[in-house]
Amino acid sequence: MIRALLAAVALVTGTSAALAAEPIAPERIIDAVTGDWNKDDQSDLALLVAPAEGEDMIGIYIYVRDKDHPLLKLVAEAPGKIWGNSSLDGMFGQDPSLTALANGSIAVHSQNSGIGRNRWEQRMTLAYRNGDFVVAGYTYNDYDTLDPNAGTTCDYNVLTGKAKVNDKELRVEPKFITIQDWDDTKDRGPCSSD
Repeated sequence: MIRALLAAVALVTGTSAALAAEPIAPERIIDAVTGDWNKDDQSDLALLVAPAEGEDMIGIYIYVRDKDHPLLKLVAEAPGKIWGNSSLDGMFGQDPSLTALANGSIAVHSQNSGIGRNRWEQRMTLAYRNGDFVVAGYTYNDYDTLDPNAGTTCDYNVLTGKAKVNDKELRVEPKFITIQDWDDTKDRGPCSSD
């Protein structure tokens, strides 16, 4: 599995200049997972990529196997989507990560559990729907290290509009938002702190 992942990363970084708007240097890849995102019984790839010079948010890049050739093809390029540490000498407790879920979805985790009194973690679940990678779910939790009664828990199914905020069931308008179009400042729905 590890050997296959490394081969896939080498293939992607070697060919990404032709596929992506900007080349992805191997040292900018901070996490990678494989899975069968589009349910075609072939191994696909998702990457978290450190920001390019002058940017401050981490990008998400998703590749699937071409149906005619056993090569990876970039199908979702979403720079500037995740906040977090992107270097080995960065702050502990702010490292983002990817997880391949058993159902073929991708979990994107980010957090601040290392600095300040207001700590938080969020998880976006990406799913392949109708040829696009969409934000299917969003979970957000925060707490105050000095006030044990302060904090929020929110679980939001973006596709159905069902949500649970601090044990209260809510329903909002269902949305179909691709990862490229996701805006963390306005698309968090009932999980928004505004």
